[in-house]
Amino acid sequence: MYYYLSRGLLRALFRILGGLTSIGEGRIPKSGGVILAPNHISFADPPAVGCGMRRQAHYMAKEELFHVPILGTLLWKVGSFPVRRGTPDRRALKRAVELLGEGKVVCVFPEGTRSLDGKLQEPELGIGLIALKSRAPIVPAAVIGTDKLLPPHAKYPRFHRTRVVYGEPLAFPDLYEERESRRALEEVGRRTMAAIADLLSKHGS
Repeated sequence: MYYYLSRGLLRALFRILGGLTSIGEGRIPKSGGVILAPNHISFADPPAVGCGMRRQAHYMAKEELFHVPILGTLLWKVGSFPVRRGTPDRRALKRAVELLGEGKVVCVFPEGTRSLDGKLQEPELGIGLIALKSRAPIVPAAVIGTDKLLPPHAKYPRFHRTRVVYGEPLAFPDLYEERESRRALEEVGRRTMAAIADLLSKHGS
């Protein structure tokens, strides 16, 4: 209830601020566990990604946000869960795999943190760990325009159109048997970021 109410309010806000266009939402499987993997350029990325799709997304959010009054409570109520940055957080990884096993959509930003210059960063190993352990498909996503809507260090949003482009699901059957190896984890990240880069190249202008 809280999630869909919040999403409705956010969709209205995006319309007021310039509009939100969703492309390729039909590529997201209608059921079963799915890992959503967007690029990260603004604090507006999580709501943009969620507003562009029908299914509910459960977000990995940095632990510090859960200590912010009101916001922390809201994050829990909409199904988000905390992750400690800068270190492998086994609790967060386990929770992500559990949600995927329950047939949910889990949103993971492969880069781990925002890119302040808009360029794609190297992926962290977490998305590989989650993908190979759960065997859920990864749907890459390109978020475009949120860095103009809510730039780094801005206190208030600005008027700018936002787009979210969802790509074809990625599976990794050739890597499942070596899921404990660093090479396999890095390869998942590499393929995911390549797919995001392709979406940005085609739709980012």
